Amino acid sequence: VGGYTANEFAAYYITLMVVNHLTFSWIMQVFQFRIQFGSLSQELLRPIHPIHYDIADNIAYKIVQMIVLLPAMVFLIWYFEPAFNFEAGNVLIALPVIFLAFITRFLLEWTLALAAFWTTRLTAINNSYFAVMMFMSGRIAPIALLPFWLQTVAEKLPFYYVVAFPVEILTGKLAQTQIVEGIGMLCLWLGIATVLIRFVWSRALRSFSAVGS
Repeated sequence: VGGYTANEFAAYYITLMVVNHLTFSWIMQVFQFRIQFGSLSQELLRPIHPIHYDIADNIAYKIVQMIVLLPAMVFLIWYFEPAFNFEAGNVLIALPVIFLAFITRFLLEWTLALAAFWTTRLTAINNSYFAVMMFMSGRIAPIALLPFWLQTVAEKLPFYYVVAFPVEILTGKLAQTQIVEGIGMLCLWLGIATVLIRFVWSRALRSFSAVGS
C-alpha cells in the first residue's frame, strides 16, 4: 500500500515513535498554568530567557524516558519483524535533521503557547493544532498514503518536516534530491519560527507588563 510492505509499515511506525519522542514538547499544555499561577513572573526575574529552561527540561525528560522507550522498541522489533532499510549515509544525515526538527517544532509550539497571554482557554487552539499535526506530520499514516493534493499541502507546512521527514530519511524512502529540498524547507521553517517567536514574545511581554501594572 502506497509503496509500503507490511514489514516496512512496521519499520515506519517504530522509527516514527522514536523520532516523535525526540521532537515533541508539552509546552502548549502547561504554559497557561505558568501565567495563571504566577510562576512565569518568577521566571522573568531570572537573567536567562524562560525558553532555555524549557529546552533543557525537555531534553532531560527525553533522555530519562528513553529508558522506558528502548524496551518497548525491542519488543516491537521482535514481534513485528520490521524491514529497516537504514544506511549509514542516511543515518548521518538524519541525526542533524532530527535536531533541527526538534528546535523548529519547539519554537513553533512555544510561540503558539504564548496565546495564553491573551486568553486563558487554550484547549480549542491545542486541539486544533494537534488534530492538524496528527495528519500532516505522518503520525496517522505515511504522507504517501494521503490524497495527492493533501500531500502537496503537507509538503508546504512544517508538520511533515518535524516528524515524517526524518523518518523517511532513516527508512530510505527519499531520493537525495528530496532530502536536499526537505532540509531546505526545514531550515526555512526554522527561520520563520525564529522570527515569529521574537515578534510574539515581545508583544506578549508588553501585554503581561500592562496587566501587571
